[in-house]
Amino acid sequence: QLQLVESGGGLVQAGGSLRLSCVASGSIFSVNAMGWYRQAPGKQRELVATMTSGGMSNYADSVKGRFIISRDNVKNTVYLQMNSLKPEDTASYSCNANMRTPVFPNGMTYWGRGTLVTVSA
Repeated sequence: QLQLVESGGGLVQAGGSLRLSCVASGSIFSVNAMGWYRQAPGKQRELVATMTSGGMSNYADSVKGRFIISRDNVKNTVYLQMNSLKPEDTASYSCNANMRTPVFPNGMTYWGRGTLVTVSA
């Protein structure tokens, strides 16, 4: 069964750090872009950061200089190092990945269920 599973969320004080991980598992031919999105209560989901399989990254302006996305293509894993966290970073963080699979050989975007990050003032 193909799935994306996030981990690493939790409660942290403002100024602190967290590292999120997301592992893709199942029958996968290849993983293309992987990324992180977040959704705060009462707000729309927004992009946080993405990274191509070749290592090109893209960040939301609100996290530039504080968050770092990285990935391990061998492990089909994407990470999000979050530093200098602010209360406004509080949200459910979900990863997604565009993957080529036996069912979707041309690629399909899959989503994880999310991990909650809470930043206290």
